[in-house]
Amino acid sequence: MIEQDAKPDEKPFLYVVVCAAGIAAGVGGLIAAAQRRGWEVGVIATPVAMNGFFDTAAVETLTGRPVRSAWRTPGDPRPFPPPDAVVVAPATFNTVNKWAAGLADTLAVATLCETCGLGVPVAVLPCVSDALAAHPAYQDSLIRLRAMGVRFGEPYSGEPDGDGVRPEFGWERALDLVERG
Repeated sequence: MIEQDAKPDEKPFLYVVVCAAGIAAGVGGLIAAAQRRGWEVGVIATPVAMNGFFDTAAVETLTGRPVRSAWRTPGDPRPFPPPDAVVVAPATFNTVNKWAAGLADTLAVATLCETCGLGVPVAVLPCVSDALAAHPAYQDSLIRLRAMGVRFGEPYSGEPDGDGVRPEFGWERALDLVERG
């Protein structure tokens, strides 16, 4: 459970939830941008994302905190303060659907489920292929999460354009979404 006990003189704390998509390798850019905007950052990754989708050592150096993927044991101190906002980037088909259904089987999804109940801003940058995005369960999940107040950036399929160029992911858009009033 996340406890609400942040001190007013501290920097706001941003949770970045990273899912297993190839674009996750660029998450350091999001973290650096958040830090430039005055956020302190902690990263929570899905278990599959921990298997080489991003450089965990580089992220730990950048944030000064461990990347979390598993629950702490009873009695262990909380490694992160409560969140002032949460960004899910990249957000995969699997995570979006599990979150919307309340299937909190990983620390990442359990954190998302709980965070919505706390009323903190949550922004999502989906990274889902066009074929998966057309699935009715995914569409239902987007409707449910939006109704819960979750803010979504433009979908990103990762598909190259006619010239074979992949579009930019737009990491900083997530910060714009959580910082809006």
